[in-house]
Amino acid sequence: MAKIGDGNGLGVDHAFQRESTHGLRAENTYAGALSFLRLKYSKELEDVDLAITGIPYDLAVTNRPGTRFGPRGIRAASAQLAWWANYPWEFDPFKRLSAVDYGDCEIDHGIPQEIPDQIEAHISKILDK
Repeated sequence: MAKIGDGNGLGVDHAFQRESTHGLRAENTYAGALSFLRLKYSKELEDVDLAITGIPYDLAVTNRPGTRFGPRGIRAASAQLAWWANYPWEFDPFKRLSAVDYGDCEIDHGIPQEIPDQIEAHISKILDK
């Protein structure tokens, strides 16, 4: 199990302040900037193995608004898991993989017919790096 803190407090905003893209970092669950599993936020993908991104979009969901809150909700829920390295295998994948939270896809809801192209361009930008 990962050690929580180093005796100097957990600190906050590791998503913006941490330098390493390996491993997980303990942080107060209800404070700080949210990122998926408290990973570093980064648009720089050189030497990155895994990039997490969100697509806050619910236009295709009739009478069920709220899926646009999915990426934020998943990041919030993952904050409770960020320090708990209790994996069912013998290794910590975040020590082996360089991982970042790439942030969300920018969507212009005023031009709904272009949203699929915006999502495709966002994902292509990640995959092309």
